[in-house]
Amino acid sequence: MKGSVLPSIRMEDIHPEKCWFNPGCAMSVYKPHLIEPMLAMLRQHLGDVKYHDVCCHHDPGLPEGAVIINNCAGCDRRFRSLYPGIRTISVWEVLNSLEGLTLPRWEGLTVSVHDSCSFRQKPQVHAAVRGVLRKMGIEIVESEHSGMKSICCGDTFYSRIPNEQVTAFHKKRAAQMPCGSVAVYCIGCVRAMTAGGKQPLYLPDLVLGRRTERMTDSLDAYHRAVEDYIALH
Repeated sequence: MKGSVLPSIRMEDIHPEKCWFNPGCAMSVYKPHLIEPMLAMLRQHLGDVKYHDVCCHHDPGLPEGAVIINNCAGCDRRFRSLYPGIRTISVWEVLNSLEGLTLPRWEGLTVSVHDSCSFRQKPQVHAAVRGVLRKMGIEIVESEHSGMKSICCGDTFYSRIPNEQVTAFHKKRAAQMPCGSVAVYCIGCVRAMTAGGKQPLYLPDLVLGRRTERMTDSLDAYHRAVEDYIALH
């Protein structure tokens, strides 16, 4: 139901022998070099977390009670809703809960946050994202449409409406961000903020001490690369 809150599993219910990290298709296509250090970060604190690269559009092939730590909001939604016996949690909830987690410092950086629409009903994820940002010394200026009131960046409309209209939606959404730098945790939102003239800061980049490059490929090229990955995984 729109506006309802979807619960997450508890950290104490995550057991390494039944725990997998899935980076999602977009990170695997555009930021594959981030996968290994993010997995290493999880393993340092949680034990032998396993790597899982089966796309959320396919049966994950995991045992009953498996927990998938997701980087992608869309993957989180599909895995938990389409496959019985699979439980999910966002990597941001996990990282924000870890004691003694070493994160880079970004002193002097002020951002707005674009919340992924697939996590709209999970305020615990919104809180975790902001918790991680603040632990890195980042200040946040909220937009009017954030958290459970977040609006899609426009990428969801790809193939449903002409590309020019998708790009117009990107620009409109970016213009709603008070800051020139916008923290995002979805690759599609990186593209949207780029189109709108903002500096996107992809959260996996930030926690690993890296800068985010603007995405300059076309909408068609971007989606074609993602669809090719989905077909192969």
